[in-house]
Amino acid sequence: MLDNLSGRLTFAVKKIRGQARLTEANMGESLRDIRMALLEADVALPVVKDFIASVRQKALGEAVIGSLTPGQALVGVVHRELIALMGGEQAPISFATQPPAVVLLAGLQGAGKTTSVGKLARWLKTEQKKKALTVSCDVYRPAAIEQLQSVSAQAGVDFFPVDEIGGEATERALAIAQAAHEWARRHYYDVLLVDTAGRLGIDEVMMKEIQVLHQAVSPIETLFVVDAMQGQDAVNTARAFGEALPLTGVVLSKLDGDARGGAALSVRQVTGAPIKFVGIGEKLDGLEAFYPERMASRILGMGDILSLIEETHKNVDAKEAEVLAKKIKSGKGFDLSDFKAQLVQMRNMGGVGALLDKLPSQFAQIAGQAGQGDGEAKVMLRTEGIIDAMTPNERRRPDIIKASRKRRIATGAGVTVQEVNRLLKQFEKSQHMMKRLGKGGSMTKLMRGMPGLGGGIPGIPGR
Repeated sequence: MLDNLSGRLTFAVKKIRGQARLTEANMGESLRDIRMALLEADVALPVVKDFIASVRQKALGEAVIGSLTPGQALVGVVHRELIALMGGEQAPISFATQPPAVVLLAGLQGAGKTTSVGKLARWLKTEQKKKALTVSCDVYRPAAIEQLQSVSAQAGVDFFPVDEIGGEATERALAIAQAAHEWARRHYYDVLLVDTAGRLGIDEVMMKEIQVLHQAVSPIETLFVVDAMQGQDAVNTARAFGEALPLTGVVLSKLDGDARGGAALSVRQVTGAPIKFVGIGEKLDGLEAFYPERMASRILGMGDILSLIEETHKNVDAKEAEVLAKKIKSGKGFDLSDFKAQLVQMRNMGGVGALLDKLPSQFAQIAGQAGQGDGEAKVMLRTEGIIDAMTPNERRRPDIIKASRKRRIATGAGVTVQEVNRLLKQFEKSQHMMKRLGKGGSMTKLMRGMPGLGGGIPGIPGR
């Protein structure tokens, strides 16, 4: 999502590299470019004005003294100001209350609120080891209640069933919330996640209802879920909710969408509440804690290596990695089963696009602009299907796969013989790269031959 903004900011800063000193004149051109990049990314105008003024002040002051080059000084200042703009430090979710800790989520319909409840419930269970209960107070849309029940089951957490309750909508929502709170207290839940009703637009009834709910359950966390793809609309909505509720944090959903990224840079200053989580993808494991410093690094093309390492630790089997490392070191034994294992691990980490997004820009370019989205996932699954159609002996010794075997494998996998040939050629290339790395080859050359990174998966283009 942030690719365009990242490219524009990086280009703006590079303009003054190599000049003898940082002056008002040469810095002014770069700042104008940065200003335009932020505006095109749909960052709120007041936020852009304050940001540029702060960067100008810091760059002309003590921040540039002793720097190696003026350009490096400006990069440092912009990086620090981006971090400050997005909140400075990571803001963890609070549990400092007598259980159950109530977390209330608010937002407009379509912002990804119900999905975010499921993602947060799963995150609480897997990352925080908390016993969580979810409840839907959306009495306007029965489908919303059914959706949360389904999402909760997928997340492996309990859902509070909603009984038929008479009365006005607000009264029913209030009764559901109070009943769920009492149930959570009596059954020793650590956290109660309350999903509230959304609307297509902000209205008085909606705000009054959510204020009543907030007062009734006294949440320790009041999270505003905002769609990162809404741009300026997201900022206006955030402002309205911030005035109606004492927001403690923001969940930025759909951060991986085809949007300009302005909400990520605007919502903190507009609401005064820190961004606590970002939602990526539709899967329930697509929720990440938000770190301003890491996001600032990604925006400036520096990558997010810490998040990449954390993601790798979560999804890569340590024993399998050790076995693969021994095979690489010896230059022997790397077979199609290992090749498939690489694909599975990469898919578990969100695919090629998710990995490249966290790499510094220069390494991402080296790796190649691999296909992303559904196309990439389908190609990976098809490649795994081809390998699954082989016998154990064929996976260990792909050199024995001749014409008749290729036809049998293609039929079993539902693909063409040409696709089987492409897979075998790409595997041979990866095998060759593994041997070179084992003998001291460069990581750059290895990346060009790895699955999905510049040509390792049939059907995904590389450079």
